[in-house]
Amino acid sequence: MNDTEHGNRTSRGQWTPNRLWRYPPLFVWPLRPVAALRWLVSWEGFLLPWLAIYLVISLAFWLWLTPSEPLSLDGALELLARNLALVLFFYGTMHAWFYTARGLGAQFKYNARFPSGGDPKFLFGHQARENMFLTLCSAVPIWSAWELLFLWGYQAGWLSTLNLADNPLWFVALLLLIPLWQNLHFYLVHRAIHWPPLYRLVHQTHHKNVNPGPWSGLSMHSGKHLLYFSVPLLFLLVPSHPLHLVLAMVLTSFSPAKGHSGFEKLVVGGRLVDAGQWAHYLHHKRFKCNYADGFIPLGKWFGTFVDGSEQSLKDFHQRRRENKARDR
Repeated sequence: MNDTEHGNRTSRGQWTPNRLWRYPPLFVWPLRPVAALRWLVSWEGFLLPWLAIYLVISLAFWLWLTPSEPLSLDGALELLARNLALVLFFYGTMHAWFYTARGLGAQFKYNARFPSGGDPKFLFGHQARENMFLTLCSAVPIWSAWELLFLWGYQAGWLSTLNLADNPLWFVALLLLIPLWQNLHFYLVHRAIHWPPLYRLVHQTHHKNVNPGPWSGLSMHSGKHLLYFSVPLLFLLVPSHPLHLVLAMVLTSFSPAKGHSGFEKLVVGGRLVDAGQWAHYLHHKRFKCNYADGFIPLGKWFGTFVDGSEQSLKDFHQRRRENKARDR
């Protein structure tokens, strides 16, 4: 399958998809109910395939791999081992296919160049090794600590609980609303850490990955990990079930692999599957745009959206010039 049928590559090796980033019809005015409903249930829409994958992982985690005594030493080690194992499998498989085996070559890769060793700006002189170190030694322990704290909150009774039998409609609705909350939470945290003092302190580590790969997704300063994994704070206000917590953490932990894969598509059985996020790749490339690239059009509302087209980039640079002139 040839990527030139789906995009264009410049002489400098930069590939741009023909289908530029668009926000889903559920959040575009005027609302088109039929298109919105189709997006909710269609392939590469809201539910399929990725949210369904995260839901299955979360259900398996909750049913079989969540400790009954979260604050005991055995329980904490069990949950940490669970999270480490799946991160190694999920992120490692994506990296092995795209970057080690180079199963697609440079097809559908936004930047045709593959990161290599010998780069002194990274720990160990190697982008993937630094990314793996920060993911496994900082991201996973901090994610696990947040999850353990809230699991204990359900057990101790200081979190309001929601049961499927008592309120099935709200139980399911909250599962489907969690991706929207995660998108909003990520936007708020992300904008905050682009404030120059915070950027220098906790975010510039992540932005060293100008040509990201899957392991770049959770390669962050520990200070950012503390903020990034605070997504379950919602459940201090909203009654919920531990399954909602597990989904929130799985979504927050595993979606960055796809968001930073560096590839637009994956070929599965001769069929193209969405495997990247063009909008977020543009954030790593352009820096001041696309702070959130999920379902809610926050970038459009706050004037930071870029879809990669020439006109979009011109509009983006014009807005930046106007903002700088106004701030003088």
